[in-house]
Order: sequence, then C-alpha cells, then structure tokens
Amino acid sequence: MANVIIKHRLTTEEMILQMLDDARYDIADDDDTSCVPDLSFIKEQIKSKPAPPKVPKAFLSNDCIFNCAYCGCRSGVDKTRYTHDPKELAQICVNEAYANGHGIFLTSGIFKNPDYTEELIIATIKSIRLDHGYRGYVHAKIMPGTSPELIWQAGLYANRIDVNIEVAKEEGYRQIARNKTRKNILTPMGQIANFIRTAKDESKHYRHAPTFATSQTTQLMPGSTNESDSEILHLASAMYKKYGLARVYYSPFHYVHEAKGYPDLPEVITPVWRMKRLYQADRLMQLYGFTPGELAPEQESFLSSELDPKAAWALRHLHLYPIEVNTADYELLLRIPGIGTTYAARIIKARQYCKITHDVLRALGVSLKRSVHFLTCDGKFIGVDSSGEEAYKQVLITPMGAGLGANMVED
Repeated sequence: MANVIIKHRLTTEEMILQMLDDARYDIADDDDTSCVPDLSFIKEQIKSKPAPPKVPKAFLSNDCIFNCAYCGCRSGVDKTRYTHDPKELAQICVNEAYANGHGIFLTSGIFKNPDYTEELIIATIKSIRLDHGYRGYVHAKIMPGTSPELIWQAGLYANRIDVNIEVAKEEGYRQIARNKTRKNILTPMGQIANFIRTAKDESKHYRHAPTFATSQTTQLMPGSTNESDSEILHLASAMYKKYGLARVYYSPFHYVHEAKGYPDLPEVITPVWRMKRLYQADRLMQLYGFTPGELAPEQESFLSSELDPKAAWALRHLHLYPIEVNTADYELLLRIPGIGTTYAARIIKARQYCKITHDVLRALGVSLKRSVHFLTCDGKFIGVDSSGEEAYKQVLITPMGAGLGANMVED
C-alpha cells in the first residue's frame, strides 16, 4: 500500500472535532377498577427492545475526489484537507470505542480512488483488531465502486459494512452526485449480500470457515430528487428483500448553499418530520407486516405530518374496527393504533390465563389513550361515540417529536 499523505498535522483533539464535523454528512388512564390477575410476569418476560446505542464516527479522509452537491467534503469546497495514518486513526478509534462502550463507525471521503481509500480503511480496521486487540463492534464504510476483493477483506474485520445509495431515483445521481451511479452503488451492495450469505452457509458446514460481517446497511436522502414517500418505501422494501439489508437509514437532504458545478440545483430543505414518518413506515414494513402500498398508496403517496403511518392506515380502514382483543390473532392486533409488537405478544400470552378486559390491558402496560377507540374487550367498547372520520382523526393526531431513530414503533 502506498504511503499515506498527511497534508495538515492536527492534534488528537482537533482530529476528533474535525471528523465529527465531516461525518455528519453520512444519519395510564384512570377508570373503574376491578380485580385483575397478577400479570407482572408477562411484562417481565415480554419487553420492548431497547433503542440501539449511538456509535461514534471516525473519518479517515475529507480529501474527496467526488463533487457531490450535498457533501461538505466535496472536491469543490475550499477547506483544510486531511488523510489520517491508519495506525494513528486506529488508536483514536479504539479510545473512542472504549470511551463510548458501543464500538466505532469508520467512514471516509474518497481519497484518490475508491480502492485506495478502502485499502486505508482496511488497514485501520486491521490495526484496531490486531495491534490493539479490540474485539468490539466495528462498522466500516465501503466506497462506491470498490473491488470485490477489498470488500471481502473489509468484511473479515468489520461486524457491519455499508455502501450508501443516497437517492431514490437513478437520475438523482446526475442531479446531485455526478461521480456516482446506480451501478457503482448496487454492484458492491449485491457483492456484500452474497458474501454475507456465503459466509453464513459455510459456517454451518465448516467449523473454521472465515468469519465475515454479519449485516449491511445503506443510507437514503429523502427530498434530493423530488421523489414521493411511496417511491422511497418501495425502493427500501425492494432492497431489504434483494440484499438482506439490516437497516435503511434516512437522512434529510439540505441544499442551501450553491455547490460548484450545480448552478441550476434549487434550494431544498427536507423537513425533519418527514424523516420520522419514514422511519416509522420502515419499521412497520419490517416488524408489522405492512406493505409500501398500504402505507403510502397511490392516492396518498406522501406520508402525513399529522398522522403516523399506522394511524393513517387505520383512518383509511375504519370499517375494520373495532377489533376484539380476545379473539384477534397477532397480526390483527398489530393493526390497532397504540398496540405494537410487545403489547400484542403480551395480550396473546395473557389470554392463556384470563379474559382480556380494559383493566387487564392497563395491567399489561397498554396505554388506552388511542387504542381504546379501535378495540373491544369481550364486546365492550368505550371509545369515541362517533362513526365520523374526523372524530377518529382527532384521537390519532400525534405531535411531532424531534427525536429520530430506529425504535419509532408503538411499544
């Protein structure tokens, strides 16, 4: 591997601050009481999954040859450039990983060319593993267009790897990222998927089969190509199926300062609430069995700012409610606003011991604020006294929070 050129020597503190800056471009009601059996053991057995931890980012190089309009590291920006020595960066990564306790995410701009950059990333991960003996979580970026040989090497040392698709429409690359193509994104994505599947299969038959990364993710920027949420969800669903992705991450597209080479690109500021709705819809597809067409049908191809995607679906299907919780199967329980995977599982379990009443639902931890309007307990309904859509809409409207993340479901 060629020698690494460090154009500007920074202190460790300066390095970390600069890397953080560069890496940001990569995202019970009270009622009448009755005797309720002790169901606390069910709540202990069936719990919501904790939110995934935040993993600190380390940035190898901000000296990028690509000129993507949205990126602060693009070649057209006048800024101080750096490329870290792999062993030096490995030390920083290990220190940050131990301090955070959740591992490290190693990413980079494209320095010289994709393969050369990936070689530097691999050298850094190898040093993290071999020189420092770190056995924790490492997430590594794969550069668009990286050769299969280097993808394989990166996967031997990383737990998770990813290549970012960025845009929902192929013409989007010509609009905001002219050095990228659908081919140099999806080709490595497919190679990663094949490597992961092959490694899993071989591990079942060969005791000493090489250990490869167990998952891959990607990132998509809504608002970058004037695409609808329906188009985004259909693309995400297709990638989950074809490439076995662990997650699709959504990052808002912001273009407020003209980038060199993109004189006709209009100003765009994608609202944060749209990211939250897409994360909710994404989880509904992955965990609840919803399809893209159910969440963003042709006549409503953009998700609502007022209603979460599941609530919006319920409002379009009021004829299906109320649902009897004592007889509904797991999949049908998941269609009740306010009841997610954890509470549905608790209800199924509790039905083995008692009849489900509204008090039992409370004992299981279910909030009746929204769900009570869409269910019955042994035929008893205590929801809104109206069949009008507007009355239901008012109980479904949820204020938009600022938080974004993986666990935006109703448990």
